[in-house]
Amino acid sequence: MEDKILNLIKEYKRIIIARHIGGDPDALGSTFALKEIILENFPDKEVYVAGTSISRFKFFGTHDKITDEMYENALLIALDIPDIKRLDGVDYYKFKDRVKIDHHPEIDKYSDLEIIDIDASSTCELIAKWCYHCNLKMPLHAAQNIFMGIVADTNRFLFGANKKETYEIVLDLIEKENVKPNELYEILYKRSMSEVRLEGFISLNMKVSKNGLGYVKITDKDLKDYGVDSASVGSIMNNYNFIHGLICWVVFTEDVKNNVIRTSARSRGVKINKLFEQYNGGGHVYACGAKLNSFSEADEIIDKLDELCKEYKEG
Repeated sequence: MEDKILNLIKEYKRIIIARHIGGDPDALGSTFALKEIILENFPDKEVYVAGTSISRFKFFGTHDKITDEMYENALLIALDIPDIKRLDGVDYYKFKDRVKIDHHPEIDKYSDLEIIDIDASSTCELIAKWCYHCNLKMPLHAAQNIFMGIVADTNRFLFGANKKETYEIVLDLIEKENVKPNELYEILYKRSMSEVRLEGFISLNMKVSKNGLGYVKITDKDLKDYGVDSASVGSIMNNYNFIHGLICWVVFTEDVKNNVIRTSARSRGVKINKLFEQYNGGGHVYACGAKLNSFSEADEIIDKLDELCKEYKEG
């Protein structure tokens, strides 16, 4: 499959790379790394990265605006996204040929050319494996993006890095591509004091049910009081992974600009992805997100998650 994808890339002059809405380091790292890898090895091609810019992750790269004219004779490569409806910045149905590379459980079938490995640590890992399999050159910045994507999606290798292939890729990035982990950790994990204080607010206000569900609602006023935006919660979620008595935790954040309630959830055993797919969201089995219409939908999710936690505790 790796060679077939490479051959299809060789056929197309114009390639558009897309990822899921609300890009995280794995989605952003993989898309911008793939763009740089293609251009390094095929400099005559046009390669664009679609999606909305995310200011706190601008070090990954600069997004491109996709116009209607750019769809003509263009190849879509969708990364780190299992479902068509959550593609950011492109219209899936306007492309003749499509490729998907992902490590989420499959929801939508994109094409016959897919690399899906739910045991991989990240989509960044899959991009690196594809690049090395095809004997392609990897620019330094692409290698740095891949490293940061792997680190972020495994929460610094605390989870999701269960295969030796993950560590072999990381070793190659360090030894072959001259990646400096310490420098990239500083870039990836540097936070403002406002975000640190927001984490304190979440900790103080999180309610925990007798079944082990933690939940908190953050209003627009709360965000303004702390001087942060609705996207700031994403970098905080994994910090609750090792709290005794907490099986699942979810944060609902009001996003007035987009008129949605951003929802982010994590679990230490309860399978939650199917529930969030019912709310136009999804993700990993134990890490999901969605955009809700109101806090009343949040209450529905709280009740359903609490029931899942109860069932889990009862075995």
